[in-house]
Amino acid sequence: MVLRFAILGAGRIGQVHARAVDAVPEARLVAVAEPFAEAANAVKKAYGCDIRDIDEIAASADVDAVAICTPTDTHADLIEQFVKAGKAVFCEKPIDLDVDRVRSCLATVNNEGGRLMLGFNRRFDPDFMALKAVIDEGRIGDVEIVTLTSRDPGPPPYDYITRSGGIFRDMTIHDFDVARWLLGEEIVSVQAAASVLTDPKIGELGDYDSANVILTTASGKQCTINNSRRATYGYDQRIEVHGSLGSVRADNLREANIEIAGGDGYTRSPLLNFFMTRYEKAYANEIAAFVKAVRDGSPMPVTGQDGLRALELAEAALKSVETGQAVRPES
Repeated sequence: MVLRFAILGAGRIGQVHARAVDAVPEARLVAVAEPFAEAANAVKKAYGCDIRDIDEIAASADVDAVAICTPTDTHADLIEQFVKAGKAVFCEKPIDLDVDRVRSCLATVNNEGGRLMLGFNRRFDPDFMALKAVIDEGRIGDVEIVTLTSRDPGPPPYDYITRSGGIFRDMTIHDFDVARWLLGEEIVSVQAAASVLTDPKIGELGDYDSANVILTTASGKQCTINNSRRATYGYDQRIEVHGSLGSVRADNLREANIEIAGGDGYTRSPLLNFFMTRYEKAYANEIAAFVKAVRDGSPMPVTGQDGLRALELAEAALKSVETGQAVRPES
């Protein structure tokens, strides 16, 4: 069975997912919904699909699955609409910025017997997947400490900051998901600190640009996360996992994997500088994993509950910053 797709939203991330769908032999892009004609026509021209509106796609018999790439405040409503229409749903994170709305949406998905996968792409990065395989094979023993570094080359536009939900719900939420994935246990304590160090305007908009978080599980496993909206040297994405028998590390990706030695010392190629480039393979892998799960009837590799848990951790982190205390996440 070829899985017939529609893309909802043909902006930057929608075009990434359209390209990923086209690259999967078992999938075919048949439609795109996008209010801006130029973007819609670009996808139509590239992949030979139709342009339809959202209600048309929901009623289309030749659409089996949708990828929701629209603004965050539309995600929950669209998930509900399309699971009720009997479509499998892939949705970019988050489901919503409000925890209660996420819970109600997931209740609808469950009641409808819907198939939903959430887009936490970092789980599908080849290096991070290899790191997780080392853990699962027991090669470093029991996981004890996870260290996650995630720093952007620069902040997003100011208008995005005002609707992003803040650094914890927008940026750190990826690290919260990776932390749960690697620790293998639920987190019971969140201690966070956040500051405005790179741009005072970000603080005026009610957000932070620098953050550190300590996560602890019931058994005492720990994860430390450090985030910054300013890394002058490129897109900084690193993981180290320390275990009872050893450790495993995933380093940054560079423009070329070379090192030059000379009279001035050793130099290496610059880091990749944009998340679309850094995680290009991850985006392709996650769509392939979604297609496989739908076609096989197997469990979704990232569920709506994973999205809910990450958002609950983001809420706990924000509360910890506000109170100066460790916070137990709600569930």
